[in-house]
Amino acid sequence: MSETKPPTRPGAVLKSIRIRREWTLAEVSRRTGFPVSTLSKMENDRVSLTYDKLMRLSTGLGIDISLLFGANTEEPATSTTQGRRSITRSGEGRLIDSPNYRHLYSAAELLNKRLIPIIVEHRAQSLAEFGELVRHAGEEFIYVLEGEIEVHTSLYAPVRLKAGDSIYLDSTMGHGYVAASPGVCRVLAVCSANESQTIAAVGGVSREGSETTTPLKTPKMPLATAPAKRKAAPRKPR
Repeated sequence: MSETKPPTRPGAVLKSIRIRREWTLAEVSRRTGFPVSTLSKMENDRVSLTYDKLMRLSTGLGIDISLLFGANTEEPATSTTQGRRSITRSGEGRLIDSPNYRHLYSAAELLNKRLIPIIVEHRAQSLAEFGELVRHAGEEFIYVLEGEIEVHTSLYAPVRLKAGDSIYLDSTMGHGYVAASPGVCRVLAVCSANESQTIAAVGGVSREGSETTTPLKTPKMPLATAPAKRKAAPRKPR
């Protein structure tokens, strides 16, 4: 059986691309919306890079998300070759670990994919442990392979899915997945990658870097006051 490669370090790839382009952290911050301090932590593997963060980096930098998996550090032009294919054997793929997920990316060597296939193991046991809901461009399909998961979104009530169940949702809607049964909770996730749509258009940026919708604040208008009454002039004595 083929062995899964050690977890990829997207932070090291990010730093390599930044240095090659002679960009400062401030320039990458301007392009991606991540604070400089967060980008520094990313490059030093002190921040877990979940799919929404990877997608946001690839969109802001104008690169294919596969480059962040270390499959190829070159930046080729978009290929128009037809009939390409990729086979990922059992146990193969690009592995990315984070507190909430264990992501195994298939077909990671193919650039400019329109669909991103991922085998995901869910680790967070509650929404409080998961943290803020995430948003990113595109849509996604989730098929439960093993165990049970609970799906939380910003528009619908939570729903529990068992092995064999699936869900299709708009990825720009706030969403999060948590393990809902003992043991391994594993799903097949297929995400569409629309790199022409900036994630910044979805909403603002939370302090952790995940997207949140920023409500418009209506400025408070001062209360209208009645004009002051003019004092009557004193009468002149006759």
